[in-house]
Amino acid sequence: MEATAANIQAPTADDRVDYQVQPAQYKHWRMSFDGEVATLTLDINEDGGIRPGYKLKLNSYDLGVDIELHDALQRIRFEHPEVRTVVFTSGKPKIFCSGANIYMLGLSSHAWKVNFCKFTNETRNGIEDASQHSGLKFIAACNGTTAGGGYELALACDEIVLVDDRNSSVSLPEVPLLGVLPGTGGLTRVTDKRKVRRDHADIFCTISEGVRGKRAVEWKLVDDVVRAQQFDDHIRERAAALAAGSHRPADAQGVALTPLERAIDAAGYHYTFVDAAIDAEKRTATLTVKAPAAVTARTPDEMLAQGANWWPLQMARELDDAILNLRTNHNDVGLWVLRTEGDARVVLDSDATLDAHQDHWLVRETVGMLRRTIARLDVSSRSLYALIEPGSCFAGTLLELALAADRSYMLDDENEANRIALSAMNTGTLPMVNGLSRIASRFYNDETPTQAAYANLGEPLSPARAMELGLVTEIPDELDWADEVRIAQEERVALSPDALTGLEANLRFGIFETMNTRVFGRLSAWQNWIFIRPNAVGESGALKLFGSGRKPQFDWKRV
Repeated sequence: MEATAANIQAPTADDRVDYQVQPAQYKHWRMSFDGEVATLTLDINEDGGIRPGYKLKLNSYDLGVDIELHDALQRIRFEHPEVRTVVFTSGKPKIFCSGANIYMLGLSSHAWKVNFCKFTNETRNGIEDASQHSGLKFIAACNGTTAGGGYELALACDEIVLVDDRNSSVSLPEVPLLGVLPGTGGLTRVTDKRKVRRDHADIFCTISEGVRGKRAVEWKLVDDVVRAQQFDDHIRERAAALAAGSHRPADAQGVALTPLERAIDAAGYHYTFVDAAIDAEKRTATLTVKAPAAVTARTPDEMLAQGANWWPLQMARELDDAILNLRTNHNDVGLWVLRTEGDARVVLDSDATLDAHQDHWLVRETVGMLRRTIARLDVSSRSLYALIEPGSCFAGTLLELALAADRSYMLDDENEANRIALSAMNTGTLPMVNGLSRIASRFYNDETPTQAAYANLGEPLSPARAMELGLVTEIPDELDWADEVRIAQEERVALSPDALTGLEANLRFGIFETMNTRVFGRLSAWQNWIFIRPNAVGESGALKLFGSGRKPQFDWKRV
């Protein structure tokens, strides 16, 4: 079949991307376990692309490969608490990973490329998040050529070891080969994380052959180069050394991540605790997150007994799946309306349980799942409005949804069921990708309003008090509520989606930069821009002509 951009655009209702997968369905990854060490072997099936029209040669990947990787990492976190070190390696000779499949990129729509790059980066960020918070350490055992997105995967690891076979190199060849930005996080990690000197990075990112051997170590591109004969032994030694410093339990019972129960129809995605209702005509989706009727697990033993059905974990998995499905499968739905339902006291009670057992491995992993899931909202190129009404439960963990919103509207009603509340989870346990709590980020880390908000932990806050503390945007009364909310939504969806993407990406993270905000900011701005320029994707652009034997024709004017 001859592929065109239309073949790889966001799918129709009958051809959705599904982020739920089981290890038995993996086409591209193999998982193996040896005590405290897990090995993820990349052995890509070149005929197993998620879309037709290209082959995944040379261990190159597409979205389907990263969906499997995301699932594998989740299973290591929850199903194998005994694992302390994860080793990435390749099952193919002389090639670790050649990065994102170039023919897939050349055939894909712009939206597909950007969403693919975003999910890829979130998965890499998840590796770094697990290293920081979960006691999991990662080694990239680069047993062959490592290029582009393959090197980005290595950069996400704690250590990079490259085989010294006089052939294998690491490279970010996007500029000389494709006319695009080096990676969607690779260049940022080279500078921010690896601290590669600017002139060395300049050379590295403008040569297609990459850097190998002693120079790769001297330039800080890798940590070690090891001859093939000693390579496996070196990886085992480093894996054991990293595992020795981990706090992951050696003999704990894991939690099986059973398939989510959900219904998918033309109206949206429907789960036990999450509902994503789509109004295609209005180009809006309403994401409703529900609290449980009561807290059913207060001790680690009770949490383990409930497993994947324990509310914080089940809700986080459902919300994560809903966000990913909306982002990939519904590009024209530009406004997400965030709602909650239930008893706020139950949410606060659940948060107290999480806080009391924060050192338990399952609580730590569940909090990590919540942290990464809510952070997906922050970096999604969708407008977010929160609606707070009687019957809502924007408290603690679920208040983070309203704090993630671009605007929050709270009905000015003295009904006792119409309150918001803070818990310890709002003080930094679930930070944004800029490393700050959403409250601290909201006030640009100004101590006075931040501490004023924190002083009210556990207190039900009326609309007037929430407004006084700066925690909501508007508090319309019952007379104005319906019209004000309707007009706000109609005005938002009438604006340019491109302009809104830039606006939201600039405003959400304020004035404090981290490596991750730089990655996503550049993805939203520079990469978006470069990906649509003729020098990359025009009929004579480098990305379009790759592999054809024809030279790209550049417009030499700098913009």
